[in-house]
Amino acid sequence: MQQIFKNRRMDNTLQDTAYFLSFCIEQYKNEKHLTGKEAAEVLGRYGVLDYLAAHYGTLHTQSRQWLMEDIEEFISSRRKEGA
Repeated sequence: MQQIFKNRRMDNTLQDTAYFLSFCIEQYKNEKHLTGKEAAEVLGRYGVLDYLAAHYGTLHTQSRQWLMEDIEEFISSRRKEGA
């Protein structure tokens, strides 16, 4: 029985993370006046989606503006690294 609840919690976390990533893509798209596909490509190219998913627990509590600034900083640092 505990395994069922554990799996359900994992499923909920995955779903919440997916919603959060969708939200971030949509907000980035609007911020940069891109299509959804273009935004997803930029965020994917620089590993932003992996970063957002890995740090969902903290990041999902932040404001939209803070997230957009954090994403910009992350992309900027990845560009400097040559990623």
